[in-house]
Amino acid sequence: MSVVLMFGGQMPVIKVGRMAGQFAKPRSDPFEEKDGVKLPSYKGDNINGDAFDEKSRLPDPQRLIRAYCQSAATLNLLRAFATGGYAAMQRVTEWNLDFVEHSEQGDRYQELAHRVDEALGFMAAAGLTMDHPIMSSTEFWTSHECLLLPYEQALTREDSTSGLFYDCSAHMLWVGERTRQLDGAHVEFLRGVANPLGIKVSQKMDPKELVNIIEILNPMNKPGRITVIVRMGAENMRVKLAHLIRAVRGAGQIVTWVCDPMHGNTIKAPCGLKTRAFDAILAEVRAFFDVHEHEGSHPGGVHLEMTGQNVTECIGGSRTVTYDDLSSRYHTHCDPRLNASQSLELAFIIAERLRKRRIGTQRLLSLSM
Repeated sequence: MSVVLMFGGQMPVIKVGRMAGQFAKPRSDPFEEKDGVKLPSYKGDNINGDAFDEKSRLPDPQRLIRAYCQSAATLNLLRAFATGGYAAMQRVTEWNLDFVEHSEQGDRYQELAHRVDEALGFMAAAGLTMDHPIMSSTEFWTSHECLLLPYEQALTREDSTSGLFYDCSAHMLWVGERTRQLDGAHVEFLRGVANPLGIKVSQKMDPKELVNIIEILNPMNKPGRITVIVRMGAENMRVKLAHLIRAVRGAGQIVTWVCDPMHGNTIKAPCGLKTRAFDAILAEVRAFFDVHEHEGSHPGGVHLEMTGQNVTECIGGSRTVTYDDLSSRYHTHCDPRLNASQSLELAFIIAERLRKRRIGTQRLLSLSM
């Protein structure tokens, strides 16, 4: 997806994976009830189990150790893939697309990959070496919500060279919709670490409150410190986002704006499974770009939940997944994810929007000159 965005949109892409530590799940209700039986809610694999029985829902401290070991193993695997040559741009045509290979999105990707390959061939012929680290490896960062504070505290260390504290459970941490209280423990903890931070906001966020929380978490107004991750659905995005942008700009605060089109578009299918509609996700992404264009601000990124597996968890897309298809390959324990075909389709659409925005900016600059 990043190759599609970089080559298609002609813009650099920072890759951040919500992985290697996303084992805590925020819940609105502490209890779950089925057929008259009431049990504690499933709060993520590092706390309790998903199975609806008393034993599984009992908090188990040993799960924290297992979560740490799995996170460490995942990070080692990511490092191996990112720096061991697998991510080299010369292999762009070799990356396995599995079930997407013989599809419209797979064909579009292969066409783009061949164009990248031709560009690399030209660069090599011109004397630009292919063994430069930027061509043979990639930077891949990890992130998760700072939810279970005892786990995060246990992995916080002081940097002996700078004296700053870093939460080493992830590169980037965020505070969620349910835990971003100005006087809350989560905001207080994050205020004390030097990691890049995210703030999840919905249509409920008051512009003044957003300014206040940014001031608490980034009093020195350091660029790159704060990412505001907006999740509110397309209609709310067109109404609410502009007010947030204006308030932050008016306070002189430097932030990166990111669109999360997943969490504001979760619905329940007739079969009872949670799902998300591809069209609703796309509509929110378009609304995000439209508002930023109108406000003269910069759309800084997208936050997607996706998998490379051939799942049927989100409906729609060019290889249409219907309500009837959901139960056939519905594998998530938490939220419904885009599959590889849907993810690539969205990447091509975003890349086209970025390209048009870049061309429009260039035209504006040429006119102003």
